[in-house]
Amino acid sequence: MTRLASATAATAHQKEWFQQVRARAAAGEPLVLVNADAPQEVLRALDLPYVVNQWWASIVSAKRRADESLDVLRVQGYPDDSRQYDAIALGAMELPADGAPWGGLPRPSVVLAETSGDAQRKVFDLWGEHPDTEFFAFERSSATRVPDRWWELVPHRWEEAFGPARLDLMVAEIEELVQFLAQRTGRVLDRDRLAHVLDLVDEQAGWNRRTRDLVAAARPTPVAVADSIPAVMVPQWHRGTEWGRDAARRLYEEVAGLVDSGVAVCPDERVRLMWIGRGMWFDMDLYRRFQDSHGAVFVWSMYLAIAADGYVRAGGDPVRRLAARFAGFTDQLYTPPWSTDWYVKEARLHGVDGVVHLVADDVPASSFTTRGLEAAGIPVLEVRANNADPRAQDPEALTEAITGFLDTRVRPGSGR
Repeated sequence: MTRLASATAATAHQKEWFQQVRARAAAGEPLVLVNADAPQEVLRALDLPYVVNQWWASIVSAKRRADESLDVLRVQGYPDDSRQYDAIALGAMELPADGAPWGGLPRPSVVLAETSGDAQRKVFDLWGEHPDTEFFAFERSSATRVPDRWWELVPHRWEEAFGPARLDLMVAEIEELVQFLAQRTGRVLDRDRLAHVLDLVDEQAGWNRRTRDLVAAARPTPVAVADSIPAVMVPQWHRGTEWGRDAARRLYEEVAGLVDSGVAVCPDERVRLMWIGRGMWFDMDLYRRFQDSHGAVFVWSMYLAIAADGYVRAGGDPVRRLAARFAGFTDQLYTPPWSTDWYVKEARLHGVDGVVHLVADDVPASSFTTRGLEAAGIPVLEVRANNADPRAQDPEALTEAITGFLDTRVRPGSGR
């Protein structure tokens, strides 16, 4: 199968960019490791090089080095079977330099993360125990309101969606981060520059929404999930840049061309599947495994969908606008009924016949997602595994489970 040109170009760009990051760090610039749930756009506006923790974990896992990285933690007396997605990068710092993925991650000067639980906090506290690394923590606030159809509300009425108390807290924390970074790097935040970065993010999200809508409407699907993930997520890690925005536009144009040409991932598409949860980085072939046997195609992952619905925050003070992007980001994906309503909406929009739901140990409300989808008439298979730890799932057992699900619970064409 031919890969999307957008995916190939994005991967090539990422490799070149990472070598530039390594060179900047080697020249003495501070490097920031940031969790995906923390406001990276501040770093973009300050022109501080940064690497997203989850992206780096996905690279380590895809290069089959996750088990070694977790073994490092086990030998040091830390658990290797909890919060692996957060912890892999920490263990990977101790891998031999020879053969390290992409040359290896330089030692970060600063680590940023939201503290969504005690175990996650301890992972990032360990980063801060190194004499050359400091940890800056964001609090995890809780939703106190449930707006109907939040995806329609948050682009412009984000104050109403998240509430002033949550935004006030995150604004204060972002301002504290700005001072923290200024003291350590000498770089002062230009608020106009931050506003421009946020405008570029909104433009990028607009292109992602157009692409999502094309994919949702196309029968059969023209894009493989294994291709759309890098084509979307590499530009997402470059949010706030012209390159990120333009890459999202090129993806839309490529998908539009495929739709116009009638291209199909699986011409014999009979079953449309939704994958809820993080990508299986060590087994991306999973998403193509059932096309020949069942005509079953994964047409949805959260990566394009949340890039379409989760990021636009228009107007207002740039720091508060940024706070609105991240204060409730976890709610959109993992907190019912925020998340459940959205997954049901997306399942219906894409006409899915069944859902494979990866249940992670750090998403305690997953059962509500399953319950909500099944109440909407959409069968769900729960898979309990860790997306970045290959030891946590037997590929043959997972293949057998999905095969049984397709054979016994999924009715082809029911979602249309």
